[in-house]
Amino acid sequence: MTISNSLARRMLGGAAALALLGAAQIAQAADTIKVGVLHSLSGTMAISETTLKDTVLMMIDEQNKKGGVLGKKLEAVVVDPASNWPLFAEKAEQLLVKDKVAVTFGCWTSVSRKSVLPVFEKNKGLLFYPVQYEGEESSKNVFYTGASPNQQAIPAVDYLMKDIGVKRWVLAGTDYVYPRTTNKILEAYLKDKGVKPEDIMINYTPFGHSDWQSIVSDIKKFGSAGKKTAVVSTINGDANVPFYKELGNQKISAEDIPVVAFSVGEEELAGLDAKPLVGHLAAWNYFQTYSAPANSAAIKTWRAFTKNPKRTFNDPMEATVIGFKLWVEAAEKAKSVDVDKVSESIIGLSVPNLTGGTATMLPNHHITKPVYIGEVREDGQFDIVWKTDKEVPGDAWSDFLDGSKDIEADWVKLKCGNYNTKTKKCSGQNY
Repeated sequence: MTISNSLARRMLGGAAALALLGAAQIAQAADTIKVGVLHSLSGTMAISETTLKDTVLMMIDEQNKKGGVLGKKLEAVVVDPASNWPLFAEKAEQLLVKDKVAVTFGCWTSVSRKSVLPVFEKNKGLLFYPVQYEGEESSKNVFYTGASPNQQAIPAVDYLMKDIGVKRWVLAGTDYVYPRTTNKILEAYLKDKGVKPEDIMINYTPFGHSDWQSIVSDIKKFGSAGKKTAVVSTINGDANVPFYKELGNQKISAEDIPVVAFSVGEEELAGLDAKPLVGHLAAWNYFQTYSAPANSAAIKTWRAFTKNPKRTFNDPMEATVIGFKLWVEAAEKAKSVDVDKVSESIIGLSVPNLTGGTATMLPNHHITKPVYIGEVREDGQFDIVWKTDKEVPGDAWSDFLDGSKDIEADWVKLKCGNYNTKTKKCSGQNY
């Protein structure tokens, strides 16, 4: 079959147009910096994580209004690992290899973070992790903007012991790495403070656990021995809803057995009738009720972005904001979004937190944070009843576990996140 000259010219012209269009699309993509968002938008952890996805989108929107980063607009790449821990690794691989994001903000549970850790290390990605966790980790490829145990769990126990006079302890958690490791640290800490083993009750339940009747009954019985008893809760996700409801059903008040939670904040309480919870406690590094100009401005921006004047702001959201600001500062300082250059320039940088202090990135990839104890109000907000005098530096490794007390993380001098001060060897990553 022969093709006329005019038809051939039209075909060549069309191919050229398509080539130009493709080149324009590539050029447009090169003019943006991709930011990965790796949070569960479905499943048991969606109650907590969806709002963190929205927080990253808000920060990207605000930064783009300022001209972006290094003269380029930021482009969000959002994925849903659906509270499925192996799927977190798959989605992380997608973000790094296929989408080629410059940085990722994501994960809530430690099991999801552990799932993606080898992916980020293998592909030399950069993850900002915004949630309180058990410590016992420092990766070159992760910056931890949530609290380590010495910035949340230990101060909370000290408060209960010294200010409330607690003698018996229920360590209740969801059955995965964060609660188990945190409770291992707390059990060692309590015994070091003279608490007898029979005065410590430990209980674990699966994700999404809903039948709390017998467990709460056991807690009530444990607390009836004539010694002041408290529950230290590392229960995560939507299991908190039936747990607190059952406390109310069995008429366990904060005066009888106070609960201090490490994973329940304003966002989780927004979906609950908070009246039965009044007086119970939470330990965080931020509360929405804190009076500070930066906090008021952040809440105003958040509600404008979500077009909802009732949306709450919470601790992991503040940690996300801090991590995002630190990344922007580091990229501008390095004049690059290259992972190695950003990781080097971010150490020692400080940005304002939302409660009037500063967050400084330390050589162990953790930050400085204040610690607050809040008491639940009827409206689902918190009255702050205790706080530290100043910001507390985050420890990567616990001082109370035999396998950890000799370990140091320092990515500047030691170039190691797992350096044994006795053997003088690095048994973790060493670059």
